Amino acid sequence: MKLENIKCVSCVGAGVIGYSWALYFSLKGLDVNVYDINNEALDLAKSRISKSLESLVQNGVVVDSEVDDIMNRIIYTSDMEEAVKNAQFIVESGPENYDVKKSLVEEMEKYTSSKTIIVSSTSGLLISKIAENAKNPERFIGAHPYNPPHLIPLVEITKGDKSSDEVVSLAKEFYKSIGKEPIVLQKEALGFICNRLQMALYREVIDLVRRGVCSIEDADKAVTFGPGLRWGIMGPSLVFQLGGGEYGIAGALKHMGPSANMWLEDMACFKEIPEDFAMIAQKGVDEEIKNRDESIGNDNSSLESYRDKMLIELLKLHNKL
Repeated sequence: MKLENIKCVSCVGAGVIGYSWALYFSLKGLDVNVYDINNEALDLAKSRISKSLESLVQNGVVVDSEVDDIMNRIIYTSDMEEAVKNAQFIVESGPENYDVKKSLVEEMEKYTSSKTIIVSSTSGLLISKIAENAKNPERFIGAHPYNPPHLIPLVEITKGDKSSDEVVSLAKEFYKSIGKEPIVLQKEALGFICNRLQMALYREVIDLVRRGVCSIEDADKAVTFGPGLRWGIMGPSLVFQLGGGEYGIAGALKHMGPSANMWLEDMACFKEIPEDFAMIAQKGVDEEIKNRDESIGNDNSSLESYRDKMLIELLKLHNKL
């Protein structure tokens, strides 16, 4: 298959990730089939797509006259055969469970050409295991987005032990053609790249809060108004490259080394999230949200709207919207 042959995409699983993928593909002019197990799930997906489109209109990404065309490019069905038989590219976004995903693999393969590319949005499961019973495992890869996929450009492409390099290359080319920023893991790793980085940072948040060093709110502010601002522009290695001046990242790491080694010695290294922290975190977040102005989100709904507005403005600066 060639890039120009990909005209129809099927989104198998219409939850928070699946609906967002469907919207993004339609925004890029592709025909989209959305599959889920019942009409209730499909109606919810359609409602979410409509609400997200409203946000895109309000933030100047889409104009009113485009909305009907975007919505009309999406077909909703609870019939797997109808969903996948004409698709050249399938995105599976089912529950994070090997048995469920293997079942979906089996069903999708009944109705697709062996050349149809099938990618999983899994956030950390191994593609080798998801596709271990597949008839054509070479066409299965992972393509993990970041939420919400219709806004955040990153896609982490992962290979199974039988994934074809040609499929990986074509998938990467496809995602780049629709404005995504695909990266490829050279070997399988649980959690991939970004979830591991995210959890490494959050482990330190957990430790600092439990030790009484800071509150949940102040940890969030530290990231948002400190390194998070720079990370929204460039990655940590490039930040250190500039931090080292004429000596670059090598100079920065050598300069920080003695102090950084003491920080590392004192930092958290636990391997399981402490059981008590879920409620500690919720209490802290509830207090943090209560202290926020409505204009920047003081409940889940307004917080989501604020997040999307800020993401859109940042993406415009990156020339991604």
